[in-house]
Formats: sequence, C-alpha cells, structure tokens
Amino acid sequence: MLRRLPHPFVILCGGILLAAVLTHVIPAGQYDRRTDAASGRQVVAPETYHAVAPAPATLMDGLRAVPRGIAQAADVLAVVFLVGGAFVVVDRTGALRAALAALARRLGARAHLAIPVCCVFFAAGGALENTQEEIVALVPTLVLLATRVGADPLTAVAMSLGAAAVGAAFSPINPFQVGVAQQAAGLAAFSSPGPRTALLLVAVAAWTWAVMRHARRVPASASAAADAPETRWSPRMGVVLLLVVAGFAVFLTGLVRAGWSFDELSAVFLAVGILAGLVGGLGASGTARAFADGFREMAFAALLIGVARGIFVVLDDGHVIDALVRGLAAPLAGVPSFVAVLGMVGLQTLVHVPVPSVSGQAVLTLPILAPLSDILLISRQVTVLAYQTGAGLCELLTPTNGALMAVLAAADVGYDRWLRFVVPVWGVLVVLGAGTALLLAGAGVW
Repeated sequence: MLRRLPHPFVILCGGILLAAVLTHVIPAGQYDRRTDAASGRQVVAPETYHAVAPAPATLMDGLRAVPRGIAQAADVLAVVFLVGGAFVVVDRTGALRAALAALARRLGARAHLAIPVCCVFFAAGGALENTQEEIVALVPTLVLLATRVGADPLTAVAMSLGAAAVGAAFSPINPFQVGVAQQAAGLAAFSSPGPRTALLLVAVAAWTWAVMRHARRVPASASAAADAPETRWSPRMGVVLLLVVAGFAVFLTGLVRAGWSFDELSAVFLAVGILAGLVGGLGASGTARAFADGFREMAFAALLIGVARGIFVVLDDGHVIDALVRGLAAPLAGVPSFVAVLGMVGLQTLVHVPVPSVSGQAVLTLPILAPLSDILLISRQVTVLAYQTGAGLCELLTPTNGALMAVLAAADVGYDRWLRFVVPVWGVLVVLGAGTALLLAGAGVW
C-alpha cells in the first residue's frame, strides 16, 4: 500500500490547495506575540487570541505561494545545492571509496573492527551533512568490506546508510534537519547542542551494538563474496578528505565564535568542493561538471522545501495559522505535557511517509507546532527534538526514502528483510529520543 502513495510533489501541491481551501473555511484570527526575556525571540501570548479580517486565498495566491516559498527558503536551498554539490565532487574524486578499501586492507586480522569504524564514520557523515544519497556509489565497496569481515550485505547497509540516518536524526549541527527545524521554529540555528550531542552518542552506540550483533548472528553468504572493483589509495585522496574535515572544522569554529549560520556553511563548502575537485584531479571543467551533477541530484529535495514553505505562505497570508494552532491546542489543554510530546513524535513519524524530505517536513510542520508548544508551555527545543525523533528516525523505515531503497537494491537486500532487522532497533531509538524529550520537557531546563 505504501508503494502506491502519490508522488511527494503531488502531495505537497495538494497541501497548498488544501491550505487555500482552509483560508475560506476557517475564521481568521491571531495571537499577539511577545518577546521572551530569556531567549529574545517572539513567542505566542496564549490568552490574546482575537478575530481579524479574513483574507481568503485566490487561485493566483496559491500559485504564487510556490515561488514565494522558494524565495523565503533561499538560504536553506543554497545549503542544499552547494553542500550537496560539494559532496558529489568529493565522491567523484574516488576518495571515499579508496578510504574504505584501504581500511579493509589495513585492519587485516582485526577486520571485525571495520564495522564499528564504519558505523562511527557514516554516523558522523549523517550528523554533519545528512549523508544518504552519496552512499549509493559506495555500496559495492561496502559489501566487499562486509564480506571480508565475515558479515552479510545487510550489515553493509546497516553500517553505512543506517548509521548515517541515526547520526542525522539526533545531530546538533545537521543543517538539513536540526538547522532547518530550529529556523522554522523561530530558534537560533544549531542552538542548545548539549543534550542532542549526548543523545547522539548514546544512539550511535546502540546502533553500532545492534549492527555488530547482527553481523555475528548472520554470517556472509557465498553469493555475497563476489569481488567489487577497488579504487587505489593515493596521497591526493588523503588531501581531499582532509579538506572535508577542515571545512567542517572551519564552520564549527565560526558557528561557536561568530554565530555563523546557513550562508557561511554554503560558502565554506563551495570552497571545499572547488578545492577538492582540483586537488582530486578533476580539473576545473570536471569539478564544474561534478557540481552541476550535484545540483541536479539536489534539485528535487530543494523543490520540496520550497513547495512545503509555500503551504505556510498560504496559511499565513490567510491569517489561519494561529486558528489552526488554537484548534490543535484545545484538545491538548487538559492533558499532561508528556502526552503532547508523544503526540508530536507520532505525528512527525506519520507525516514523514508521504513527505520524505526532512527539510521540507520541518518547514511544513514546525511553524504550526512551535506556537502550539508555547501555548502548552513546552520548550520549542523539545518540539524540535520530537521532530528529529519522529521524522529523522523514520528515514530508516519508509519506502519513500529513495536513498534507502537504492542502497538496499544495490546491496541486493530485500526491503522485508531490512524491516525485520531495523524495526526493533528503530523502536528502541524512538523510545530513547522520546524519553529524552519527555525528561527535558518535565525538567523545564531546555
């Protein structure tokens, strides 16, 4: 049934149509905003809801919402294109594939250590850059590496794409998830990293344990032992990888010391991509072609972000956002905050099936849920963590995640077999994320 869902673009365009209809149906109203003394941001004043003049959307308003949404998300789209393009350049140099092959050779008798090393490596990639699509090209090398340590192809998928998804879900600095989500929730991008960092470390450790347990219980089959072509290591590939590490180091330094955000991240990785291509032997034209290919690969994700922002544009222009928030808050007003937090996690999980772009989902849901959390006296950071837990971890499950399905196909691992492995671990991680959100919401320290 899930495989017959409409195309995500159709779903989001339908969302714009529904938003336009709602501006004709829902009475317009607004809350007053006040400046929160602690954070300095604008928050909803719960007792100030009042009716305002209606502004029902026309057909042209709905059509204009798409380019307006794209324009409003320009800084996010720049990150999607430039960071994504830079990593396509890095992949074209062969540095990642060569590093994995060199790892397998160097470990020798300690080959079993390749599994936790890969889990940590790809989890770091997910945490830093939302690595997913880039893994598809690495599958033959990853399967070969798994075979050499006596593991099956599912282990190759789990220690790469699976670890990357876990790292991305709980990252304190992933620009495509927490950065976009915090911006959409009216928070400073990459703020309050401490609890997320602790949660990330525990989640990656739990995932690594599950992958190693599977590898011990399900050894490699004969069919998995086919050789894959290896890319030989060269010093210039080491320089390419050092450039990537240096790029993240520069951005993180700027983030901490100068409050850098999306524009600076885009600028840093534009430079990283150019230098990596030149150092990696692609030449000026080859680097430009790799960037162009990266832009094409990222175009659909960028379009989803812009269209999703267009839904908010329609609702906001029609003055019905606050009315929706008030309607959502009414049934939750008498329930404990932990029920509301769990409801947010469940909602984000369900929404992610038809809306597979985590960035697009953040832009779609958090402008509504963030004011709702103000009314319910729940920290907006907790609301963002509920989004990360629901949407981010759903990347491990949903067949609408194109990268997941492509990696499974390339590794010749059936989707049903993947689900048998991943669902129990996913359940543990959801409990971990939701439990942390509940703990922080109850303590009121975030």
